[in-house]
This record gives sequence, structure tokens and C-alpha cells, in this order.
Amino acid sequence: MKRRHVAGALLLAVAGGAFLPVRHGVARSVPTSFEKAPTFAELSDAKPDRSTPVLFIHHSCGGQLLAPEGPEAGTSCIYESHPSGGNLRAQLEREGYAVHEASYDSAVGNKTDLFDWGPKFSGQMDRILRIKRQDELLPDGQTNRVVVFKSCFPNNQFVGEGASPGDPRGPALTVWNARATLSALLPLFEQHPETLFVYVTAPPIAPRPEKQRVYRFLLDALRGRGEPGWTAQQATWARQLNDWVVSPRGWLAGYARSNVVVFDYYGVLTGNGQSNLLVYPTADDTDSHPSAEGNRAAAREFLPFLNRVVRRAGLLAPTASAGVP
Repeated sequence: MKRRHVAGALLLAVAGGAFLPVRHGVARSVPTSFEKAPTFAELSDAKPDRSTPVLFIHHSCGGQLLAPEGPEAGTSCIYESHPSGGNLRAQLEREGYAVHEASYDSAVGNKTDLFDWGPKFSGQMDRILRIKRQDELLPDGQTNRVVVFKSCFPNNQFVGEGASPGDPRGPALTVWNARATLSALLPLFEQHPETLFVYVTAPPIAPRPEKQRVYRFLLDALRGRGEPGWTAQQATWARQLNDWVVSPRGWLAGYARSNVVVFDYYGVLTGNGQSNLLVYPTADDTDSHPSAEGNRAAAREFLPFLNRVVRRAGLLAPTASAGVP
């Protein structure tokens, strides 16, 4: 059943070990680490005082999050509108952000799986910072001050926990390999302190698997990946990785700069802990592309989050916000 309200507090991990609680509905306890960093909570979530160029590297789920709700229109997952639209692009533009996108059919946006990010950021960083749309570049002297990147839901279809320390090259999608590849990104980001990198966690998988042909059903059963049980197990591994990514003792522990943050898209779409699976599925609960309701919920969280983290990164004046908890 779809959840009509996202309850609880969304915890968004921030480099340096601080948490940003975005409160709505039922309050949840705030980690002790957040109490040690009150200055972050005091940063304003108000409209920025200047235009800030933002690049989104995404595929279908990201394109739907950005698009307004309406008939499907657009190309290469850069949608002008979509039935599952969350309308984030328009909201960001109203705040003064210049929204740029790279998706399928572009050199920067074509590959967005977890194990693609290392080669992409190490080999194409200069191009990434100058992308306007697909392969079109910004004019000389202009760069994206914020780079938002995400993988899609197949990156939560884990095949196992794996073993420490993991291999950043994969190719097996295990929890430890995912941790290794994300950790390998931090030295790359550290070389660009003037740019804010926002990792959007991969959306969760739907609660019911799509129908399979008989031969595929039997093959999965032989591999120990049959239903019922396999989808729930994959979701447990996804939660394990996501908890590590957002924990102050996880991915960003020990990272000294303030130019890497996490937006917990997975957290929003699992109802902030109500499930390990998508609570906003489509196609009779079998499609892992979130519904418009889920994307609207994520957009509501992302906008104030971004306003705060760009100030924390020093891209805007760190204006205090009266009444911010």
C-alpha cells in the first residue's frame, strides 16, 4: 500500500559529521553529533542572494524528480513534463538556481551506475564542471558551482554483502564494493573545494518484482534469488549501505572539507524508515520509478536542504535563519 504521508525526521548526512534534521510530522530524536554542530542548523534555508549554477547528472528517476507533473514529454530522460513529475526544476529556478542537466546520450550523463562515478569524475571533471545541457558547454569562464549526481534504483539490487574492504571497480554489486567505490570519490572531490558535490542516494526498489518469464524464474531460484524473500533481502542490503552513507561514522567520517553532502532520496522514498522498500511505487507496486507523490515529497525536502548546504559550503553568505531548530 502506498503511504500518503512521509512521517518523521529526514536526516541528511553532511561532511564533517553533522546532520541536518528536516522536521515534519512526528519528530524523531536528533543524533548527538548534530548537537555538536549547531551552526549548521542556524544556516538559512531562504532563497539565495545570487544565481548559482547547478548540474544534475541523472537518468530516469532524476529526470522525473526535476520535471513538472503532466504528459510525458522530453528526450533522453530530460523531461519537460512527466506523469511522475516532482517539479523540482521549476522550484529551484524560482529560487534563482540555474539548473543544468546531463543524462542519456551525452558523454557526461550516459553512465551513472555506482561503479561509473570513479572513472567519470577522474576522467571528465573539467567537462562536468562546464556542462550546460547534455554535451553543450557553458561559456568560457563559467562553471557549475554545485554538482548533483545520483544512480538509479538498479543500484539497490544488491547480490550480496561482499567482503571488506571491497573493490571500487566492482563489478559485483555488493555492499562492500559500493562502500569502496564511494570512498574512492572523496580524494577526487577534495581537489575541488570550490565546488559542492551532492550525492543523491539511489531510490529503493519496489515491493513486488516484475513478472518474469518461466526460464528466468527458474534460473533465479537455482541461484538462491527466488521469491518470496529475495527482494526483501536486497532491500536489507540497500538499507545497510544507505545507513552507512548517511551516518556521521560512515562515508564522510574524517572528510575535513564541507564540499560533499548527501541528500537521502532513499530515505524519503522509504518513508523515513517505515520500510526498506519503495513506499511510492508505480505500476501496481512493481515499478521502482517513484510516483509523483514520492517525487513531490523529495522535492519539498531537497529545496531547503540545498539552500542550507550551499551556504555551508561557502557559496553563499551564511545568513542565520531565525527559528530554525
